[in-house]
Amino acid sequence: MDRIHASWRAAYVSDATEQSRNSDSSCVFCDLIERGVSKESGIVFLDELVCCILNAYPYGSGHLLILPRRHEAALMALSEDESDALWRTARAAVGTLERAYDPDGVNLGANLGEAAGAGIPAHLHLHALPRWSGDTNFMTSISETRVLPESLAETWDKVTGAWENPGDTPSSP
Repeated sequence: MDRIHASWRAAYVSDATEQSRNSDSSCVFCDLIERGVSKESGIVFLDELVCCILNAYPYGSGHLLILPRRHEAALMALSEDESDALWRTARAAVGTLERAYDPDGVNLGANLGEAAGAGIPAHLHLHALPRWSGDTNFMTSISETRVLPESLAETWDKVTGAWENPGDTPSSP
């Protein structure tokens, strides 16, 4: 099996982690949550426990982050209510991506801690990313470039237009 390495990712994670360690500023997620739901903040859903936001550096169009509103790094430190809300919102995010993008599949997961590859390890977050058969290309590997067919503003419009209440069962595609 041939392997292609995305060495840019290690540099990105290392740089973000180092900036986080050396910064007196607050958490980027907490700062965005303070701004509320808007195209400018990238937040598509916010309630008293959780938030869903566009990834500002997406792996592909529709890349969402689901996170607790409370600044917390550890999954096991969430309250039962926070955990339930996080997974309910993750489910709603997947349903939203299915309605908005009609993908062949969706990646849903978390990088828990710096060693696992978390770019912002101090604030727990899940990734939801629509995927299509054959959607990878060579641009990221050879030129540290991502080819995205839409802007973040277009993604925000598409996602907010398809969002349903996270307490509801997402409709099937």
